[in-house]
Amino acid sequence: MMDIRPNNTIYINNLNEKVKKDELKKSLYAIFSQFGQILDIIALKTLKMRGQAFVAFKDINSATNALRSMQGFPFYDKPMRIQYAKEDSNAVAKMKGTRCPWPSTAGWWGRCPSSPPNQILFLTNLPEETNEMMLSMLFNQFPGFKEVRLVPGRHDIAFVEFENEIQSSAAKEALQGFKITPTHAMKITFAKK
Repeated sequence: MMDIRPNNTIYINNLNEKVKKDELKKSLYAIFSQFGQILDIIALKTLKMRGQAFVAFKDINSATNALRSMQGFPFYDKPMRIQYAKEDSNAVAKMKGTRCPWPSTAGWWGRCPSSPPNQILFLTNLPEETNEMMLSMLFNQFPGFKEVRLVPGRHDIAFVEFENEIQSSAAKEALQGFKITPTHAMKITFAKK
């Protein structure tokens, strides 16, 4: 498979199929974050996608180092097989501003965003104890973060503003489904313009 050009996303297969999806993603994050900033990890448990995962890095060097260093690494008792993904992930594409390079039939990486990118993110499914400081701490690790706006009288929704769409996209991809509490996985969409 040497004809696939290097890109920010690596494709891993021969993973142990018995490992739960959430545990697999956490473990992949733990071993691959040493190589650079990770934008997204996709691991699906559908029949066709079992034992496979995609890790999207912020830059190509990170992906290349990860591929070289972790090739054949015994992970849950099975040696990992790693290659570059055929295309950049949507997370990487959005960061670069080349939105949605794939047809939506590439369903394993999620469809193109239904609402156009916006520098303001809309958060839903937030737990009752959410406050401005919690959200600020979570989002200010991303470049371009400006502010968090809570909605008076509503604890479950909030807005987060970045300087531009590329920066908001990177934060959206990284924190999509982030569990603020064990029962609340945050949902992030672009605010409607």
